[in-house]
Amino acid sequence: MRQCDVAIIGAGPYGLSAAAHLATMRGLGIRVFGQPMSFWDRSMPVGMFLRSGWSATHIADPRGSLKLEAYQAASGNHFSKPVPLNSFIQYGLWYQRQAIPQLDQRKVARVESDAKGFRLLLEDGEVVSPRRVIVAAGIGSFARRPKEFQGLPSSLASHTSEHRHLQRFAGKRVLVIGGGQSALESGALLHEGGAQVEIIVRSRSIHWLQGVASTALHYGLGKFTSRLLYAPTDVGPAGISQLMARPDLLRRLPRELQTKLWKRSVRPAGSRWLVDGSERTVDHILLGTGYRVDISKYEFLAPELARSIQHSNGYPWLKEGLETSVPGLHILGAPAAWSFGPLMQFVSGARYASQALMRAIARD
Repeated sequence: MRQCDVAIIGAGPYGLSAAAHLATMRGLGIRVFGQPMSFWDRSMPVGMFLRSGWSATHIADPRGSLKLEAYQAASGNHFSKPVPLNSFIQYGLWYQRQAIPQLDQRKVARVESDAKGFRLLLEDGEVVSPRRVIVAAGIGSFARRPKEFQGLPSSLASHTSEHRHLQRFAGKRVLVIGGGQSALESGALLHEGGAQVEIIVRSRSIHWLQGVASTALHYGLGKFTSRLLYAPTDVGPAGISQLMARPDLLRRLPRELQTKLWKRSVRPAGSRWLVDGSERTVDHILLGTGYRVDISKYEFLAPELARSIQHSNGYPWLKEGLETSVPGLHILGAPAAWSFGPLMQFVSGARYASQALMRAIARD
């Protein structure tokens, strides 16, 4: 059995950022497990663009030397805004090679707690014994499939996360359900690929980001106004954006107000460049119904360990350092949104999460 101080499960933006930050702490033995950028590479359609702005798409590193501009300079891969998915994946793989070259790409099959900390069983049978475990496993386990469609085979109804290539629907009629970026952009890609598409949403209208008023505030009134009203993390509307960028301040507000601000900041929406007034008659159902966090769906968590984590509607209750009610077990990314706000649902939240994690570990 091999021992270490910290084991990080997941090698997406949050896992990579956390590892890069913790690597600066002297004497701390770290092991990182996972396929780098796997969710982005396997569960998002070819041809899509990232919803977040340029400043909110950097994967945070402790020295600020691994930003998108550094990747472009090093690779010669120059791309436009919004950031293409494939370019972001290649950026993440470059980041991993620079910051975490010793990444262990084996799958963690099971995590259990024991008297000394935790016990990790890897897919090949090896056992690792860390004192702390950082879960940064992303949202792949949380794909939401409404009950009305649960009885249908995947040939008739499938979730957007199940498709890397949407060209398979060329010439077919496809019904897309959802009003967020995933549904709307999937609809646009389907249409471009030769499918007949109709998008259905529950609301009377679709909320488009960066409309006329928003664009004027963001760009037309100059850099000072933009920086005053919008944080670089790019989560939330004018004014509220600054609060969303400060999870420690947000946590001090009443729970009811936090929930209202959360919904206001991440309501289903699409980028303005996706607007298209055309409609189609369709017959295949593509579910752009998002994700619903439920940490019990992390299959690698031993049932008794998952049950011991205090939670609310599937979201873990986290304290400082994004630590769960189980000492030494931390959860980063979207599951942290209930405790630290919607910033945790975006790449730009990795900086706060990594720095908060460092402070907690240094204190202990």
